[in-house]
Amino acid sequence: MKKRFIILIDFSEHSESLLKYAYDWSKQVSAEFLLLHQTQVVAPSLADSESRDGLTQQINAEAQDKLEDLARKILPYYSKVNYAVSEKNLKLTLQTHLAEAYDDLIFVGIKETSLRKKIFLGSTAIELIDDVESTIVAMPKEMTQFSHEKIFVAVTEKHSLNILELNNFLNFIDESKTSIIFFHLADAGEDTEAIEKKLRDLSKLFATRYDTSFEIYEKDAYFTDIKKVINNTIDELLIVQKGSRHLTDKLFRRFLINDLVFEGETPLIVLP
Repeated sequence: MKKRFIILIDFSEHSESLLKYAYDWSKQVSAEFLLLHQTQVVAPSLADSESRDGLTQQINAEAQDKLEDLARKILPYYSKVNYAVSEKNLKLTLQTHLAEAYDDLIFVGIKETSLRKKIFLGSTAIELIDDVESTIVAMPKEMTQFSHEKIFVAVTEKHSLNILELNNFLNFIDESKTSIIFFHLADAGEDTEAIEKKLRDLSKLFATRYDTSFEIYEKDAYFTDIKKVINNTIDELLIVQKGSRHLTDKLFRRFLINDLVFEGETPLIVLP
């Protein structure tokens, strides 16, 4: 099946770097592009339906032109690019395209908040992660070059890792010069015997294709320990499993995502 990158473009300062990163990645997998933008149409309250429809068409056409200009600026002329502009609900628009005959990755930008400069995924990204059954690539700002030498995969004891979706994602990546580290964030005093077995089994499962290993980071030290190996600003991807509240609490409430993804410029991959 053909591979496709669905890139959510909001025309913010991050849109250009997001597309540059996706293009750099596409060189390895010959992926097609779908640039998607949701318009906001604010019509006068007394406008009739015909006037509203005309305004909507005008706004959508202007957004389409901007998407095409952005693509021409960044992508080679031979790239396979399609565009989707709609004022309709973003989730419904995405679901329509995800039903098409492609293996898709959805790219969305993540932004920094002014409050203590902590990362904030934003309502759009969070809604997509919660509601869309597809792998999400959440990108920090200003990243333009794709690298995958180290892939860190977060694993919890109670919430099973989606092996099928992990395999599907890895099909977007060149197997050469790639190492996968399966890791677990352990509470203080947690019995880690079962999770260690799970990590070891996962490591063995993927060892035929990749250089694999596993790590357990304990509560008192995991923040410091994991930053030693994952926060090198290049060559890394961080993969987490959607739906694991235990993992999400640890990552987000302790601002680990901020330090790894934003400051460390590490793309965050969220599996469905």
